[in-house]
Amino acid sequence: MPQEEITFDGYTTRNAGSLRRIAIQGERGSNSHMAALEMLGAIEVVPCSVSAEVIDAVLAERVDAAVLPIENSLHGSVAEHYDLLLEHPVRIDAESLLRIRHNLIAAPGVRLEEIRSVLSHPVALSQCRRFLAEFTQAKAMPFYDTAGSVKHLMEAGLRDTAGVAPALAAKEYGAAVLVEGIEDHAENYTRFHLLRRSEDARAAGLAAANKLTLAFAVEHRPGTLVAALERLRDVGVDLTKIESRPVPGKPWEYVFYVELRYVGEAMADSAVGALAAHCGMVKELGRYAAA
Repeated sequence: MPQEEITFDGYTTRNAGSLRRIAIQGERGSNSHMAALEMLGAIEVVPCSVSAEVIDAVLAERVDAAVLPIENSLHGSVAEHYDLLLEHPVRIDAESLLRIRHNLIAAPGVRLEEIRSVLSHPVALSQCRRFLAEFTQAKAMPFYDTAGSVKHLMEAGLRDTAGVAPALAAKEYGAAVLVEGIEDHAENYTRFHLLRRSEDARAAGLAAANKLTLAFAVEHRPGTLVAALERLRDVGVDLTKIESRPVPGKPWEYVFYVELRYVGEAMADSAVGALAAHCGMVKELGRYAAA
């Protein structure tokens, strides 16, 4: 079934049918909210305080799916989310790329020269260092969430404070954008995953899969990782990413995560089988269309 196209603030979104209630980490108006809209279209977003709460909402069936960031082009991987994928019975059904735009946002009518404090998530502040270094009239202060900073300044009626957040946050909370695009690097993208319960049927309308994420562990001895990667090479898949995470309780041992591009389900099945024959643990984390 083709996806229904919907226009949202100048870009096209696509509705994936049955996925209507989506959990995100952070507040409404955040980049995760924007990614969910771009990926799925007209949805109800359920904000969660922490990522573990997002996964709990999925597993308890309080939501149909979740959208979580997995990697930023400047800051790298979100390690916690790899751990959650391994620990819980969820799978990746889709991915998307969102260009990250940071904006200086304040209450309506506030002038730029009135700002004395700038709030945002520490990562967002670090991605706007040049602007903040030149904006000497104000002190940058870390906050729990980008969109949350705008929500806070509006609820508290602050007239000397701005937040750094997506433009959607200004729309969501009735604030105003003072300065657009204050990020240091224009080529700033975050990759997001759409997560569902492992037992759920694949949602109608999602693009055909051509990418596979696997987690695996090898014996802690010389050559085992190389041998595992050689088996993937022999199958013919294209290795696009490899990530390692420590095994809790086993110092200096690691779980490896790989992302593979493939042609045809038979090739994906062969990749899983090749690793299973060599590794002590293999978990398939999802098959989905590459962004």
